[in-house]
Order: sequence, then structure tokens, then C-alpha cells
Amino acid sequence: MSERRARPTPRGGRKSVWRRGLTQPPAPPAVPAAPGPDQPPAEPAEAGSIVQAALYRDGVRVSSPASLADTFRELRDEPHGMAWIGLARPTESELLSLANEFDLHPLAVEDAMEAHQRPKLERYGDTLFVVLRAARYLDAPEEVDFGELHVFVGPDFVITVRHGAAPDLSAVRRRMEETPELLKLGPEAVLYAILDAVVDGYAPVVAGVQIDVDEIETEVFRGDPEVSRRIYELSREMVEFQRATRPLVGMLHGLMAGFAKYGTDEELQRYLRDVADHVTHISERVDGFRQALTDILTVNATLVTQEQNAEMRALAEAGFEQNEEIKKISSWAAILFAPTLVGTIYGMNFSRMPELHWALGYPFAIVLMAVVCTSLYLIFKRKDWL
Repeated sequence: MSERRARPTPRGGRKSVWRRGLTQPPAPPAVPAAPGPDQPPAEPAEAGSIVQAALYRDGVRVSSPASLADTFRELRDEPHGMAWIGLARPTESELLSLANEFDLHPLAVEDAMEAHQRPKLERYGDTLFVVLRAARYLDAPEEVDFGELHVFVGPDFVITVRHGAAPDLSAVRRRMEETPELLKLGPEAVLYAILDAVVDGYAPVVAGVQIDVDEIETEVFRGDPEVSRRIYELSREMVEFQRATRPLVGMLHGLMAGFAKYGTDEELQRYLRDVADHVTHISERVDGFRQALTDILTVNATLVTQEQNAEMRALAEAGFEQNEEIKKISSWAAILFAPTLVGTIYGMNFSRMPELHWALGYPFAIVLMAVVCTSLYLIFKRKDWL
């Protein structure tokens, strides 16, 4: 892909066979109505999607077209130039216009339209299609925000289609323009710079997640009741982070495997190897975070179970002590009930009541009360109720 070729002026013969949904010719642009006296003039429809377009020759910017049509026209007039077009959430008509101009494969264009793709690297003839998942750490909500970036790399053009706030490609463009000796190596150099920016954007995310994991460990052993929810949410983010970083390892190794076949510049080879090393390191850290969160969740579940067991044990002991007290109270109540019963019977004072006129009636009642109370006391004592 490093071998540059002159751009042919006619483009009608290079058009691929499109699907039915992509073969419909774009509708002619509507003629805007004349603005009223209090209305500002309407802006071009493309202005909302084109972040920046520039034409480069030998690593130096030669023009900054204001529209896709101007970019196409100037690139045709500059056979040894390179166009770098940046789009943010483009419309279908804009993508179809780019596809017709640069002969982009319909499957790649369809992916760029729909977004929500997994990171991947596809080669369609002399064009590379790369899908990247960028990430940034948001300090206030302590969340990881993911963006999606699609990159088309051809012999003399680079097209970036961004879905989301990350990454900041304007910084990549500035850095490349400040090093024209690297930019003049062509579209591959731009691709590797974008890869490096995406991977470098993972470093703050890793640092933020490491702080979150340390705080979660402290909260777990402190017994914070909300820590389980925080572990679960961070684990879900690590799953997304893992999906963004793990495929990059294979993608970069695939690019490195094609160094000899496509004659990649030695400087770019070193550049890509450095990016691959960073990706491997980031991927290992993310795997470590996910395993650490799994272990923390297990420890938290164990601690919660132990705490619940301790509470249940305390409740059981309190219930046992309460039962013992109830036994004592019930025993003494039964003992005191016996003389009350006897005394109540003899307190009715019926004239024909047995032993009422007996001289030993009163001592007999006292002895009967004592015998019943003593018997109950001995029974309860033998059962350890007293």
C-alpha cells in the first residue's frame, strides 16, 4: 500500500457493483428558499458533518477545501497529493459521495453508516478499512465513555468517520503537520498516528479505573452497602473496554505481518511496533482489572455472607436468652399459681365445704400449698428451667 500511484482523472470506470440500497442516485439538492429579511442565510448541508478536510503534498498542507466537492476537484488536480477528510456522524449522501469518488467497498460503507461495529481491520483491494473503539475517562461520574472511529485508508486519501466525542483527531492532525517528514510517508503514516492516538487515550482510562478499583477495595473491607452496585457497573465497563482493546492486538499484528508484502517504510514499522507494545500492555491491564473485580466481588459476597451469619447468630443467641427468661418467668408463675388456686378454693367460705369446720383444716391447706410449690420447683429445676 505504500507504493503511490497517480490519480486518474476520470472516475466513472472504477465504480464497484453496488447493492440495490446503495445504487440509488442521490437526489438533486433542493434549492433553498430565499431568506427573509430577518433570517440569516442558510449554511451548506455538509458543514455540519465535515470536521476538516485538507490536501497535502510532500507532508505540507497545500489547501483546506470547504466541501467534499472542492476536495474531490483539488485532489484530481494534484496527482501526487493526499487528501485527509474528517467527518463526524456523516449523512448517508455524504458517505455515498465518498464511496463513488474513492471507490469504497459497499460493505465498508454500510458498516460506517450503521456504526456499532467491533474493532476490525479489512482490506478491500488497495483500500484498508479500520474500525476502532476510542475511550475516555470522565472524572465527575467516574465512567468510561466510548466512541467509535472508522478509517478508510487508500493510496492517496484518508477518511475518518467519527461516531462519538472521542478521539480528538484535531490533535493528531496538528502533530502530523508539525512533523512533515512523517506525514509525507503517506496515508499509512496517518493511520498509524490515529492508532497511536486511540491507544494513548486508553492510558488515562486505565489510570482512572485503577483508582476506582483501589477505592472499591477500601469500601469492601469498610462494609459500604453500595459497593456491590459500583463493582457491577465497573465490571460492565471493563467488558466494553476489553472488547475495544483485545481485537487491536490481532489487528496490529496483522498489519506487521504485511510489512514486507506492502513495502512499509522502516520508520513506520518501528512506529507500529511501539503502538503494538502499548496495546498489549493495555490489554493485559484490562484483563487484570476484570479479574481483580471478579475477585473483589467474591470477597465482598463472602464478607456480606459472614456479616449476615454473624447477625443471624446474634439473633439466635438473643432468642435463646429470651427463651430462658421466658422459662424462668413461666416456672415461677406456675409455682405461685398453686397456692393461689388452693387459697381461692378455700376462700369461698361455703358452710358445707369439706374441712371447713375441721380443726386441722387450715394447717392442711398450708401444707398442701407447700407440697405443690415444692414439687413444681423440683420439676422445673430438673429441666433447667430455673
